[in-house]
Amino acid sequence: MDHLSGMDASFLHLETPEQPMHVGSLQLIDLPPGYAGDFAEDAKKYLSGRLHLASVFVRKLAMMPFDLANPVWVDDDDLDLDHHIHHVIMPRPGTMVQLERLVGRLHSSLLDRSRPLWEIHIIEGLQTGQVALYCKMHHAAIDGQAGVAVAKALFDISQTPAPVKPPRATRRAESSQLGMAELATAALSNTVQQYVKLIQSIPATAKAIGNVLGSWSQAAGQRGGFELPKSLRTAPRTPLNVSITNQRAFAARSVPLGEVKQMSRATDTSLNDIVLAICAGALKRYLADYGCKPDKPLVAGVPVSLREQGNTDFNNQVSVMLVSLATDIADPLERLAAIHESSSEGKKLSGNLKAAIPTDFPSLGVPSLVSGLASLYGRSGLADKLPPAANVAISNVPGPSFALYFAGAKVAAYFPVSIPGHGMALNMTVQSYNGALEFGLTACRRAVPDVADLGDYVLAEHRKLYGLIVGDKARDPVPEAAAAAPAAAPAKRPAAEPAAAAPKRAPRKRAASPKAAGQKVTAEAVRPAAARRKSAASKRASPLN
Repeated sequence: MDHLSGMDASFLHLETPEQPMHVGSLQLIDLPPGYAGDFAEDAKKYLSGRLHLASVFVRKLAMMPFDLANPVWVDDDDLDLDHHIHHVIMPRPGTMVQLERLVGRLHSSLLDRSRPLWEIHIIEGLQTGQVALYCKMHHAAIDGQAGVAVAKALFDISQTPAPVKPPRATRRAESSQLGMAELATAALSNTVQQYVKLIQSIPATAKAIGNVLGSWSQAAGQRGGFELPKSLRTAPRTPLNVSITNQRAFAARSVPLGEVKQMSRATDTSLNDIVLAICAGALKRYLADYGCKPDKPLVAGVPVSLREQGNTDFNNQVSVMLVSLATDIADPLERLAAIHESSSEGKKLSGNLKAAIPTDFPSLGVPSLVSGLASLYGRSGLADKLPPAANVAISNVPGPSFALYFAGAKVAAYFPVSIPGHGMALNMTVQSYNGALEFGLTACRRAVPDVADLGDYVLAEHRKLYGLIVGDKARDPVPEAAAAAPAAAPAKRPAAEPAAAAPKRAPRKRAASPKAAGQKVTAEAVRPAAARRKSAASKRASPLN
């Protein structure tokens, strides 16, 4: 048996009917030219020969007596593929809007804890002739980075799948039906080990906390007084920060990854900073539609991986840092500079605290206590009254830079589907795939019924920021990147048209990067020459007001 870590199990304990704790993905798949088979059956046959490549597909939970401790993973001796793999045919006309609504409904229901915690839905009937694939797995079994490893088990890198060896027949040392005494003994043994690990981690934890307090003290001395880091200040209350229901709304949007990288290089900021700036502008517009214009900047909860390089264990190794989205700043480039500063501060704080964040901790008596508190928090409406620590969850997961194939068909798009929660009704997760940056916006349907509008604002903010930083006429051709599809348009992403040849200019010596010189990145530092010429007009009035 395999014990869940304290962090993995927390996703089980925090789950309520209103707050399912599974993550998912939506793939759009191009069938091979002239394909005339039964893709649903072909896909099922393809999957049946590959599921053993990732343990998450073939193991289930064994619960402890009276929920006294965290459950354990055991092999499922009788995996029922018909329960996990579903065939769905969409009604006509089969638009992208219909598909997004279907994904929202499928993402609303809890997974059956008596079986392996995953489902795959093969969806046909799209007006583009494509097939969609919606997958969901419980977060207790997988995090974003491990999800990329699971994708390697589900997908191939060529149209002709590589041969996969069948699972080796071995004698099972345990049954999935474990006795009460065996489970109780295992729980006690694991709890002792967790206490030992916790005691052994005390010196590293104390050192990490000391480093953080020392840096704060030094900064306070330089400022002449103590002040909380910007990344730890409370967020304003917005319509997004409410108790949620179990109903989900979903929107998928795509922008060319090459353009985002251009902006990152031109401004000496990270790709994640650009993503946060795009999301910040979109949220500012969306909230303004409802007359919500907070004086304080919105705050994003951004997951930070604690995973060591090369680690592909199927467990959660993640923390969260808080980043100001600087939505109180009208100018998009000044906003980007403020986001970069806050993000850098948050990364530094998270790096200092990394050793102090446990991924495993004693669990005796925890499941019942935490589950009860989670249910009380959701149903009491406390999320509607308490000041939010963050307004929105924004996650950026690196994905494959090449095309994937599923059952011999090419994956055209790969959108993430994630978890909103009580007090944070919107999750904006971004994943790179084959030259595109795929935005998956998952929300509580009651709190954000028009999430498609927010998706359109994401596209508009990308175009606006790109124009300010690079210039519309300087758009590089990115043939492998996907053009963003509007909500009601076909979902297939055509290749971007080549840009017209720009007139040749004399080479210009590039100024030294503020990062390389150790200087503070300011709005003027991230503002390219073309944008600086427009600054007077952009400062006169915010286009979002």
